[in-house]
Formats: sequence, C-alpha cells, structure tokens
Amino acid sequence: MVLNTDWRLLTGVCVTLTVLAALVSRYGHLLGGYPVARAAVRAIVQLAAVSAIITFVLQYLSLTLLFVLVMAVVATATSAARIQSAPGGSRRSRAGVRSAGVPRDTRARDRQGGGMSRSGVLRRLTTTRRGADLACEGTSPTSQRSRTRDPRVRSRTRRRGLTVGLAICAGTVPLLAALIGVGLLPATGIALIPVGGILIGGAMTATTLSARRGLDELHDRYGEYEAALSLGLTERDAVCEVIRRPAAEALVPALDQTRTVGLVTLPGAFVGMLLGGASPWEAGALQLVVLLGLLVVEGLAILVVVELIAAGWVRREISK
Repeated sequence: MVLNTDWRLLTGVCVTLTVLAALVSRYGHLLGGYPVARAAVRAIVQLAAVSAIITFVLQYLSLTLLFVLVMAVVATATSAARIQSAPGGSRRSRAGVRSAGVPRDTRARDRQGGGMSRSGVLRRLTTTRRGADLACEGTSPTSQRSRTRDPRVRSRTRRRGLTVGLAICAGTVPLLAALIGVGLLPATGIALIPVGGILIGGAMTATTLSARRGLDELHDRYGEYEAALSLGLTERDAVCEVIRRPAAEALVPALDQTRTVGLVTLPGAFVGMLLGGASPWEAGALQLVVLLGLLVVEGLAILVVVELIAAGWVRREISK
C-alpha cells in the first residue's frame, strides 16, 4: 500500500491542502481563492468519474480512442479559454490592439515609401494610441457578459478553439501514430490513455503559455512591431520577430524536467510503471520516450502557435 486510503483522513488532508492553497493564492494576491477551490472541486468530480469508467473503457480499443479524443477536446477548450483571458483588465482590453490600430492601407503606403516622415511617425503614434483607447472602452463585467451572448462572438470563440486544437494535435497525433507504428507502444488502452494523456497535457500547457506570452509581448512591444513594418518586413515576419523568442520560453519547463529527471523529479510515468510491477529499466525506458516525446510535441505546439498569431488566427477579443 502506497497511500493510506482511510476516507476520513484522506478527506481531511485534501480539504486542508485546498484551503491552504486558496489562502496562499488570495492573500498573496495571486489569482484569488475561488479559482483554486473551483479547480479542486473539478479535480474531485473528474477523478471520481474517470475512476468509475476507466476499467470499462480499457477493455475496448474504440472506447480508448474516444477517451483520448475527449482528452484532446477538453485540452483545446481549456487552452482556448486561458488564451482569451488575461491577468488584469487593462491588458485584457488592450491586447490585440494591432487590429484596432493603424489601418492596413496606411501600413502598405509606409512600406511602399521605404520609410516614414516625422509627420508619418506622429500620425501613426496618434492612431495607435486612439486604437488602444477605443479598445479599453466597454470592458465592464456587464459588457463582457453581453458580448458573450452575441452569436458572432461565440462563433469566433469556436473558430479560435479549432485553431488552438491544431497546435495541440500537431505533434501529439503523429507521435502517437509513430510509436504505435514502430511497435514501441502497444495499441491497447492501458498504454494509449496514460501516454496520450501526458503528451496532450504537455501540448496544452505549451500552447497556453506560448500564446499568452506571445499576445502579451505583441501588445507590450507594439512599437517594435510597427518599426519592423516601417523597415519593410511583412506583417507575418514583423509579428514573428516580436513574439518568437518570448513564446519559446514555454518550452523551458519541459527542458528543465528532462534535464533533472532522476535527480530532482521522478515523473508520473516512471512511478506508475514501478507501482504496476515493471522493472526499473522498463520504467526508465518508457519515461525517456515520454520526456523526449514531450520535447517534440511542445516544440511543435509552440511553432504552430507562433504561426497562428502571426496569421491573425489567435487573438484576444476586444470590445468595440
């Protein structure tokens, strides 16, 4: 027995940890206590549901594939919601000012002219600031709720979810197919669900972090983006110049986990294999494949996110 499953003791410990985490988040002025409590309740409900159905699902390959698909859909929805939200009202309202700023025809004339005059610089700065001010209007909670009832907003949100799903699945699906194809990963539920879940979870985290960081940088360094356009770069190249390196920082956790595995951390796949009766060598081999696979999956997710932002397919909603 690895964990004492006395339900009273287990419940008390879980409640205590949830309260402590909520207090730290609230009084440390991080995210507040409610998100932590809500996440804990969701974890209880979801783990209870999974524990109830996982034994039945593992018996059929079709249900296993359906379960993996559900994981991918939930990961996509979670990442899309996190990308849309932003810490702080002003950042939320002003992010994406690129689309509310300088008209495209003005940018095109500046690029064709090979540069900007002093009056052109002043006009651009004035127009950009006006676009930012307009974007900051109507950001009250009531306004945000009324916008979510607009079918056009819901349609844009669904399209954003589809594009985020491309980033999450870009590396996960081919890698799982390759591992099964070469015979390294058996096409059984007991293997596909844990490995697929780890890869999808890693891709989701990388997608969320890279998109949020990229959109924040595009807002904060908007002047550099405009300068790149004035030097003749295309819109895509200008955006990539600003966001590529900040977005790449989303790969740092995976790199650190890979570098310190066995010395600092013992990841879940390794521990799970040991608890399941596998030898340490078998557990280590599986964990190595998973860690290296995460580097591939998360790297591809970040690349796709950068291209999606550069193409204008991933943006935060702003009030009109």
